[in-house]
Amino acid sequence: MSYYWFNFVWLIAYFLVLVGLSGYGLHRLLMVVLYLKHRKDVPKPAGQWDELPVVTIQLPMFNEKFVVEGLLEKVTAIDYPKDKLEIQILDDSTDDTYDLCLQQVEHYRRQGFDIVCLHRTDRTGFKAGALEAADAVAKGEFLLILDADFRPEPDILRVTIPYFTDPKVALVQTRWSHINRNHNLLTRLQSIFLDGHFALEQTVRNRSGRFFTFNGTAGVWRKCAITDAGGWEHDTITEDMDLSYRAQMKGWRFVYLNDYVTPAELPEDMDGFKAQQHRWTKGCIQVCQKMLFDIWRSQAPLKAKMEATTHLTCNYSYLALILLCFLVMPICLGLVTPTGTWAWETPRMMMLTAILFFSATVTVCMFYVTAEAVVRPKRWWMVFPLIIPLLALGVGMGVNNAKAVLEAVFGQQSEFVRTPKFGGSKEGSLAVEKRAKGYKAIKSVLVPVLELMFGLFFAGVEIVNVCVGHWLGFFLMLPFLGFFYTSLCSFKRLFDGLRQSREADQSA
Repeated sequence: MSYYWFNFVWLIAYFLVLVGLSGYGLHRLLMVVLYLKHRKDVPKPAGQWDELPVVTIQLPMFNEKFVVEGLLEKVTAIDYPKDKLEIQILDDSTDDTYDLCLQQVEHYRRQGFDIVCLHRTDRTGFKAGALEAADAVAKGEFLLILDADFRPEPDILRVTIPYFTDPKVALVQTRWSHINRNHNLLTRLQSIFLDGHFALEQTVRNRSGRFFTFNGTAGVWRKCAITDAGGWEHDTITEDMDLSYRAQMKGWRFVYLNDYVTPAELPEDMDGFKAQQHRWTKGCIQVCQKMLFDIWRSQAPLKAKMEATTHLTCNYSYLALILLCFLVMPICLGLVTPTGTWAWETPRMMMLTAILFFSATVTVCMFYVTAEAVVRPKRWWMVFPLIIPLLALGVGMGVNNAKAVLEAVFGQQSEFVRTPKFGGSKEGSLAVEKRAKGYKAIKSVLVPVLELMFGLFFAGVEIVNVCVGHWLGFFLMLPFLGFFYTSLCSFKRLFDGLRQSREADQSA
């Protein structure tokens, strides 16, 4: 192949990938515009109950001994009549969490609570399997699901249950807040990512008549709606998203409460964050492969189908991101360059580059700044120093999440990996380090090694760019910083785990 055709094909591939990523960036801008349009369309309950219904609170957990007591303390403080309340602990634990749960059950039974511990020794279906088994014996007409790291406010049922006076409402989802937002840089960045999802995406989808999905926790379900939609299925690892689309295609309505928050804990180390992101990314692609054609064959409005398509396919962008990392390198080094009327210095190319840069980058920044203005109206400006680290972390997660996408595409099954929980880190860093010993470090170094290789690769590209004066390579600082950050944080956790194991062996 002549250099001309090699140059031409490479540039076409580069701009096609960039256009694809820009499309998802423009979707973020659409979310901002739709939020401004619908920000005052706050949902209201259809009425009030003459007699409060029975509610079952379901607490799925697996080896969560650090947070059981705090969770039950908050759950039993919920303002709802005891004779209308059932608490189910759905425990699949293989450690001493089960014994702790039994102690807590006895303690709260003596206080008059209807509380049971449903223990499974077979983790078939993981969380979905536990919920499926619990629903069969649940007394409540409505089900409040709370993961082990959540700390519900006392009025959560008083706020959410009135919405079910509308018989077509299947789910009321509350917004997450973050009890350990300021623990470290990683938790600050995660909080911004999640604020964008909860404060803008979920709000817009609900208020504009599009589909939105249950987030797996901090929401109340109508039990008969779960049954009508086909129940909890465990052929994906995001059973919440799967059930959500099936229920809404059956005509059930969802309500999202952006103004009511349920506090929760963020992963405090990189391994926990990667495990969580891997599960969410892989599960989303699994649901995409399972549900997308059904969604387009349904009677849903076109805007709901288009939003669902964007939602379910957005994680494919991680593959495009990794491809872009390779495509941009020879361009920044000047080895591949457009010529003639499309040379870099021509007005049309400068305009095209500016549009793509705006669509792929500036729109993302606008999205997260707007989200912080919604969540923290008096401190929203604090997001600006974190914009570069935020974008870098998004790029740095590319290897981890691209791996998750490929696993889903090729049908590789994986275990439901729980996210480490420490109870909000209120005791300080030393106590958290001790608690971290209860969680194993990463078993495989493949992802951090690849991330480190990517980081070294872009470090080399940056050095060459500086030497030859190609300042366009400045934009490669994001992958350089992102890949180094994600890899070195994982290696630190790995070395800490090895040190802890060695200390445990010595003490034994």
